[in-house]
Amino acid sequence: MTAQIIDGKKIAAEIRADLAKKIEASDDDYMPVLAVVLVGENPASQIYVRNKKKAAEEVGMGCEIYEFSDTIGENALLKSLQELNENHHIHGIIVQQPLPAQINPQKVLEVISPEKDVDGFSPYNTGLLQANDPHAIVAATPKGILKLIQSCCDNLNGKRAVIIGRSNIVGKPLSMLLLNQNCTVTIAHSKTENLPDLTREADILVCATGRPKMVKGDWIKEGAVVVDVGINHDENGKLCGDVDFDEALNKAAFITPVPGGVGPMTIAMLLENTWEAYIHQKQHEDSHSCCCGKHHAHECHCHH
Repeated sequence: MTAQIIDGKKIAAEIRADLAKKIEASDDDYMPVLAVVLVGENPASQIYVRNKKKAAEEVGMGCEIYEFSDTIGENALLKSLQELNENHHIHGIIVQQPLPAQINPQKVLEVISPEKDVDGFSPYNTGLLQANDPHAIVAATPKGILKLIQSCCDNLNGKRAVIIGRSNIVGKPLSMLLLNQNCTVTIAHSKTENLPDLTREADILVCATGRPKMVKGDWIKEGAVVVDVGINHDENGKLCGDVDFDEALNKAAFITPVPGGVGPMTIAMLLENTWEAYIHQKQHEDSHSCCCGKHHAHECHCHH
């Protein structure tokens, strides 16, 4: 057996193309706009932000970058986020991580309006996800992972899924998504005993550990779907994932490559979340629009 490659780059391109058509076909005067908040001058963060802006503009979506010094106080940043909450021109807000030591990331997540939280990290949206509420905005990476799995597995009912990694960004929300698809889900982590025995039972294996080539071929069940979330460098400096790709090819039925697997899906899902947030907000505004056709009070010139 040689595993089929799950082409995240291709699937993400199809999602972006579909979004571009929807945005172009929209009869509204306004386009969806994503606000990206960047604190400090972390080179990696700057690259990620530029990539998000480029992807947004390619689908016809606005992307505004709000840059702040790494010396900004927590209260000042929270105030700026509140202003973005109240800005009807903005439909989605993300804050690029990491943040300086003086900023509490949890407070940042709590202040962003849930309907504009297109990262899906706020306590409100994570609660909706746990409740299997269709209105939940789901974190981009796990949402993308689910789409990758569904691209090669039509029916997830009863499938045994093992996720290595328990982060709030990937492992925990993905476990909820897979549970909601009627999978039997196990989350493994650094304290898990007999990990290879556990992974050998997985029909779906997701690896998000940050340890290069940790998962070997003999850890994988014959015919499994393997999703590698890791971005690492091997002993030769070559980009690699958490899975030993060459070994896994001979055991898995489907596998994501690194790069070109999960990575492209994350930005595509962020854009999809922003579009869905825009539609939700637009519907809310339409239901509260004035007789003059203006959606917002500051635009209305009627006299009541």
